[in-house]
Amino acid sequence: MTAGPSRCSVLGVGVSLVDMDRAIAGIDRWIAEGRRDYVCVTGAHGVIESQSDPELMAIHNAAGLVLPDGMPVVWMARALSGQPVERVCGFDFLPAFAAHSAGKGYRHFFYGGAPGIPEALRDRLTRAYPGFEVVGTLSPPFRPPTPEEDAAMVGTINAARPDVVWVGLSTPKQERWMAGHRDRLEATVLIGVGAAFDVGAGVKTRAPRWTHNLGLEWLYRLINEPGRLWCRYATIVPAFLFLAAGQLIVSRLTRGSRSG
Repeated sequence: MTAGPSRCSVLGVGVSLVDMDRAIAGIDRWIAEGRRDYVCVTGAHGVIESQSDPELMAIHNAAGLVLPDGMPVVWMARALSGQPVERVCGFDFLPAFAAHSAGKGYRHFFYGGAPGIPEALRDRLTRAYPGFEVVGTLSPPFRPPTPEEDAAMVGTINAARPDVVWVGLSTPKQERWMAGHRDRLEATVLIGVGAAFDVGAGVKTRAPRWTHNLGLEWLYRLINEPGRLWCRYATIVPAFLFLAAGQLIVSRLTRGSRSG
């Protein structure tokens, strides 16, 4: 795990013990220092995917920040660390950082989403936060790009000279992309926010606020996109509950034996 805020291992994924303010302060520090790094915004989906994918686990643990996206991960981090941890999800972090950086001169780039999505996101955020500067947008092909296409997109991003590249791909695609491109891009920070592109662009709606703190936002998404999400959640939810319960039991037994 890289230096930065303290972390707690949630099923092997080092989750940063942060809240919104500490996460934003971390990005400010990277930009001031010119440090290149990437941010994974990770919920139960990313944690469970990592259980059978050592490369994805390593990508998470090499990130400068792993923001807890989803209350189950937050609850686990609190229980295991005994420290205050708040949910910092992509839906909230993107507009919060846009508002924060509007007067700081940071340059932003949106990479991801279907054609038209990053442009709609740019337009909505620049209207909402005057001074928020977006210097470029790109919608990559849905299929894997050819080496020539990938090199051209890297060139386009670097030519725009962004400080922050927001990556709106799905998990684990966006995590692999950030890890594979961190050393090829001149931007200070890459931040993977997934579906926040669609919500921020206004093409999808977010779950009602009452679902957020109850950890039920996934259920709202499943009801609205059953065909795409059914198989994912049918695996993730029971797997996370089972494995998390096991980790909590082991943690408590270990603490009990040490205190005894």
